[in-house]
Amino acid sequence: MQACSLSASELACRRGDRVLFRDLGLAMDGGSALHITGSNGIGKSSLMRILAGLLRPYSGSVQRTGTVALLDENPALDPQLPLGKALQFWGRVDRCDDAGEIASVLDMDSLLDVPFRYLSTGQRKRAAFARLVNQGAPIWLLDEPLNGLDAEARKRITALIKLHCSDGGICVIASHQAMDLPDCETLPLEEYAL
Repeated sequence: MQACSLSASELACRRGDRVLFRDLGLAMDGGSALHITGSNGIGKSSLMRILAGLLRPYSGSVQRTGTVALLDENPALDPQLPLGKALQFWGRVDRCDDAGEIASVLDMDSLLDVPFRYLSTGQRKRAAFARLVNQGAPIWLLDEPLNGLDAEARKRITALIKLHCSDGGICVIASHQAMDLPDCETLPLEEYAL
């Protein structure tokens, strides 16, 4: 895996007339995980978009070494295509040799011929995770990665996150749910809220 780092200094986020948080800083190197917690509307998803470079911070800066992959509520898989073809499309874009291999790990082999639009919430989340893994990015930004998953799927996703970090990747997780990740630091966003 390519070397990676992620840091932010004096971040502030403004949505409309409201500043959600300010003076937020973090520094992460390969092999580390961070769990961002906080109540609804406090800015967890906005922070993830700022870290991904999709949203400009109100103030402060973000520095990244390595490519970034974001998993959020928008899986970016064509709803008209069967899951296998949708994963193959992104596999070509991401230059992944076997875009379907991760589908087996996530227990999705029997769903490869099913159009994405017919998948359940949990199946869509696992499909989005398959796309994320196939990107080969060392920095994972995961916004509520366990929502909609049953107990077995949560175990599989947690195992993938652990493997990613043990291979030198970075994982930032914004979630209300507890994460069973050793050595994962917690950042309570309330500490930076106004």
